[in-house]
Amino acid sequence: MKIKARIALTLGALCVTPAGMASIQALQCGKLFDSASGRMNGASTIVVENNKISQVLPGAVSMPGATVVDLRSQTCSPGFIDLHVHLGQQSSPQSYSEGFRLNPEYTILRSVGYAKKTLLAGFTSVRDLGGENSLALRDGINQGLVEGPRVWAAGKSIATTGGHADPTNGLSHLLADAIGTPGPAEGVINSAEEGRAAVRQRYKDGSDVIKITATGGVLSYAKSGDAPQFTVDEVRAVVETAKDYGFRVAAHAHGKEGMKRAIVGGVTSIEHGTYMDDEIFKLMKQNGTWYVPTIAAGKFVAEKAKIDGFYPEVVRPKAARIGSQIQNTFGKAYKAGVPIAFGTDSGVSYHGDNAREFGFMVEAGMPVNVALQTATYNAAKVLGAEDVGQIKAGFYADIVAMPGDPNDDIRVTERVAFVMKDGVIYKQP
Repeated sequence: MKIKARIALTLGALCVTPAGMASIQALQCGKLFDSASGRMNGASTIVVENNKISQVLPGAVSMPGATVVDLRSQTCSPGFIDLHVHLGQQSSPQSYSEGFRLNPEYTILRSVGYAKKTLLAGFTSVRDLGGENSLALRDGINQGLVEGPRVWAAGKSIATTGGHADPTNGLSHLLADAIGTPGPAEGVINSAEEGRAAVRQRYKDGSDVIKITATGGVLSYAKSGDAPQFTVDEVRAVVETAKDYGFRVAAHAHGKEGMKRAIVGGVTSIEHGTYMDDEIFKLMKQNGTWYVPTIAAGKFVAEKAKIDGFYPEVVRPKAARIGSQIQNTFGKAYKAGVPIAFGTDSGVSYHGDNAREFGFMVEAGMPVNVALQTATYNAAKVLGAEDVGQIKAGFYADIVAMPGDPNDDIRVTERVAFVMKDGVIYKQP
């Protein structure tokens, strides 16, 4: 009696086979983006065994015993990677009061929906840069309890007192006194030694990556969005300790001096980078520091700053001034040869709209193939991941397909029709 090798699920497709036999799928693609070279190849077949890619063949190939997935009208690509998201939140006029009303259980539940939106938009991997609930969400996805992308989670960001990630910013003295003075365990430091303690706490908590807020921020309840907030010694202490635990360090930074200190201190990436100039471009290239621009968030906050009541008045001028600058900075950084990887700051902008960043990059002068590389090959390099970001034998079967060639219309990245993560199909044309 033959055992059927495939069961269709309403949420996607999952292959099952008799014990000891591999599940095989053959994805027939009309075109295939090679993220390592940046070339768009013609008709190709991706052979997936269980959760890994085993072969990439030219043409439309049917293999004996394999389940054929017909994507011949589609352009296939490695699953996209967004290096800067916040899955536990999403901007609204209520964002600043929610911390007083909502319990952590609610924010975790809400993040489940945001995670699924992100996955169905074609982003099969993300780096969540700030949010204690991101650790629980990551674990739930890894255990198959909820659907979402692969998550590299920072947990609580590390700030200095009054800095962009100080959890007591904007609180009344009564509330702040009740909470107490935050320290390294809460992600607030004021010395190199406390920086080391904060990294070790993130290791204890189970973080995958470290994030510091090297300058002021746009949406924090504080006046400055760009003043430096770490010393070089503090940055170095964080980076050196992070290396001990296998962490890479991402630095939120808008102002030039804060960026300079972060780069000299050895961070892996600068996030946002609004006020970069030629000196910073040169320094980043010398140190191999990646730039994660988040143009989408910049455009979002600049637009919402025009709406009365969307942001508090202390935030509104920062959002208008800084948000509108990021795309222009990105264009200059690309022309200067700064290494760039993809990130949106979704959670500031809306989840599921991540692919709009591609269009903004192309508008600013980046070629389509390079823009696609930033969200695949380059992003994997920033993560230090050797098994995502390419369609290549031995890599995870994280694959998306679009109804057209992005070289003809970059906006097809916003209309992803097929999503496979870890060999499981979550979305089909």
